[in-house]
Amino acid sequence: MDMQCFERQAHSRGFRLVAGIDEAGRGPLAGPVVAAAVILPPRADFPGVTDSKLLPGKKREELYRTILDQADVGIGWVEAPEIDRTNILRASFQAMILAVENLPRTPDFLLIDGPYRLPLSIVQEGIPHGDRRSLSIAAASIVAKVSRDRKMNEYHQAYPVYGFDRHKGYGTREHLEAIRLHGPCPLHRRSFRGVLS
Repeated sequence: MDMQCFERQAHSRGFRLVAGIDEAGRGPLAGPVVAAAVILPPRADFPGVTDSKLLPGKKREELYRTILDQADVGIGWVEAPEIDRTNILRASFQAMILAVENLPRTPDFLLIDGPYRLPLSIVQEGIPHGDRRSLSIAAASIVAKVSRDRKMNEYHQAYPVYGFDRHKGYGTREHLEAIRLHGPCPLHRRSFRGVLS
């Protein structure tokens, strides 16, 4: 499968700075939702870049460093209180917008993972399963996932009883038992089922 067909189509239409966008952390019970926007260099060659969920952790870390070294990257974070205040879908869009705004250069075309459109005045295309079909979206998925995992490892130092370094905030049996024993901490999404009994 040609992972750069969407980027090439945009370039053939005259767009120069094509950013792929994806997020990580929509499903967990704790921690932020994180989005990344990535503009790959011309004639990009990133062997092994695909949907972050298909990659082992060590490979993700390696590709993350390669992407940060060679591409334009923006990252957006939305923490648990804001997720609770709005909802996870709106928070995900907010993180995506922040990621675009945090790019070093303003893109003129956006490729977004999923059938979505952002409220931005930039030409855009939503691509279902885009993290497996577009190289720039796949790169964004890796950056978002690694960034979030690193943050959850940091949060583990502050709240070790929950095991964030292992499950990254997802609703594992271990995590649910820790919530039952200790109650939620400030990182928990109180609007999510399983956090407040």
